[in-house]
Amino acid sequence: MILPVYAFGSPVLRKIAVEITPDHEGLSELVENMFETMKAADGVGLAAPQVGLPIRLFVLDARIYAEHEPSLADFKKVFINAHIVEKGGEEEIIEEGCLSIPNIHEDILRPGKIHIRYVNENFSPVDEWYEGMAARIIQHEYDHLDGIMFPDLVNPLRKTLLKSKLRDISKGKVAVKYKMVFPLKK
Repeated sequence: MILPVYAFGSPVLRKIAVEITPDHEGLSELVENMFETMKAADGVGLAAPQVGLPIRLFVLDARIYAEHEPSLADFKKVFINAHIVEKGGEEEIIEEGCLSIPNIHEDILRPGKIHIRYVNENFSPVDEWYEGMAARIIQHEYDHLDGIMFPDLVNPLRKTLLKSKLRDISKGKVAVKYKMVFPLKK
């Protein structure tokens, strides 16, 4: 089932997400629905807060980048209760977008390498290092779990210039091909 994506300005996007347990009700269905929602919206990552749930869960499908990064050929994963324990490597500026902030893309500076611990959909512990595009996408989705969105990471001048566009998104004044919840829509 395709879920609605919560737009910028929705309070759930600013909450610190909470950890979940293996008996979280409807977890496997939620994961399936999140992948379906992400695919329908042409996304590569989706965090639970973006579908209205303040829990530490995000899904990724970065296989679209396999042509440029062959290591991503099978990169479709579920991250539960994730915690980035270390960031490093050379910082890179890459343009990012977000399903909760449609039609806006900004250059974001992020470390090129991360060390993350999480549990997968079977609640098996995972301890991994990622770099390149995988590290970038993970950091973006991970930020959602801590109430951070990419406009928070741009310089103050860009943030000021984005204000009216972000307000329009909150009001639903944006064309999207997927279902959204707009916090200020009348």
